[in-house]
Amino acid sequence: MNEAADEQGADIERSNGEVDFDLIVLGAGPVGENVADYASKHGLRTAIVEAELVGGECSYWACMPSKALLRSGQALRSARRVAGSREAADGELDVPEVLSRRNAFAGQWKDSGQVDWLASAGIELIRGHGRLLGERRVGVGDRVFTARAVALATGSVPNLPPIPGLADVGAWGTREATSADEIPPRLIIIGGGVAGVEMASAYVSLGSNVVLIARSGLLGREEPFVGELLERGLVEAGVDVRLGVSPNRIDRDEQGIVRASLDDGSVLEADEILAATGRRPNTSGLGLAEVGLTDRLSVDETMRVDGTDWLYAVGDANGRALLTHQGKYQARAAGEAIAARVRGMPVEAGPWGRHAATADHRAVPHVVFTDPEVASVGLTEAAARDEGIDVTAVDIDLGTIAGAALHADGYSGKAKLVIDDERRVILGATFVGQDVAEMLQSATIAIVGEVPVDRLWHAVPAYPTMSEVWLRLLESYGRPEN
Repeated sequence: MNEAADEQGADIERSNGEVDFDLIVLGAGPVGENVADYASKHGLRTAIVEAELVGGECSYWACMPSKALLRSGQALRSARRVAGSREAADGELDVPEVLSRRNAFAGQWKDSGQVDWLASAGIELIRGHGRLLGERRVGVGDRVFTARAVALATGSVPNLPPIPGLADVGAWGTREATSADEIPPRLIIIGGGVAGVEMASAYVSLGSNVVLIARSGLLGREEPFVGELLERGLVEAGVDVRLGVSPNRIDRDEQGIVRASLDDGSVLEADEILAATGRRPNTSGLGLAEVGLTDRLSVDETMRVDGTDWLYAVGDANGRALLTHQGKYQARAAGEAIAARVRGMPVEAGPWGRHAATADHRAVPHVVFTDPEVASVGLTEAAARDEGIDVTAVDIDLGTIAGAALHADGYSGKAKLVIDDERRVILGATFVGQDVAEMLQSATIAIVGEVPVDRLWHAVPAYPTMSEVWLRLLESYGRPEN
């Protein structure tokens, strides 16, 4: 739908007089930068507040350094899976070079380049911790700023599980794992989610003896076969995977050795322990109580906080989809919506509208950069059936596809589609295998565009590529009888 052009900007001007900025964004990670940039492109006077490094968690402690740590081991294993290159790839990783490359992708933990970009975009940077002092009022230290709109893009923080002793042993979080200067000989990882399995893959390739503890299995929200194939891959790489068990006590002795006592009676020893047990929105300490809100925020499709006409929560801060790329997608919609409202222009907030983050509900793509890779988008078969949708699920062994067999000797993997039988459109897709990440966008486009499977028959995959799996999946589903 189109909102009627409102007079928000004029109303604020009349009631409050001149304001310092049209928009203040709290948090200068990729999400905050995108909100500010898209608003600024429409002529809004925009400022961004950051207490740490401009560029945020993804740039320095998450997406970029973690993938840099993973890539060298993946490249080596890929070479060893092809006759000819296998014989040339008989050495081990050069760990100092891997860490040096990681440091480069993290900008040596300096944000001068990001700061220069803000200046080039006409966005003012305010250093310090931002908090709400009241409606449209932001405090940073002893300074107070006013704005027509405020956007919270403060990301997320780790959840530390309530395991006795864990908080006292200097456990790593994901920041420590992605920025470590040395590789511990032995590493215990608690958690079978994305961070846990990725760091297990990275550190075993870098020479650690890794034990991964996952009470509820690996990547439990994915299709069931994902965890099975991933466990096999981790074990083959040398990870000791312990499923269905939990630590009931963590200690560190005077020599620095960590001991984890598990509820099956076993005791593990390691040099470091990583708690990778999920994240939660970073909304505490932002002064939300000052404007009558709690730390748990809900938003509309334009990311405007429910019950307000001036406050927005974008990315991890709203808890809808804790993924950098999804946060940036939300940010583009929010920045455009804020600019439209401040300028008194119509807002297209209906499904798939210019100012709506519709894909958060049905088409969230995500990749886990393990070996094998896991790439999925949309609904799993179980989730679709739980919603009462009549679906057919089809799957194919990727190793039977000529392109995959050429890609790696003994290629192992699987692809699955979940199809709405009534509308004959794809609701979900999952790929597991070496280098499947680059196949995900085609599935995302099919889901977002609601492309009928009968039309997909005419999207001919090039031969011999792994994308031929699309044809095999469609053949498994079948054409309509009439």
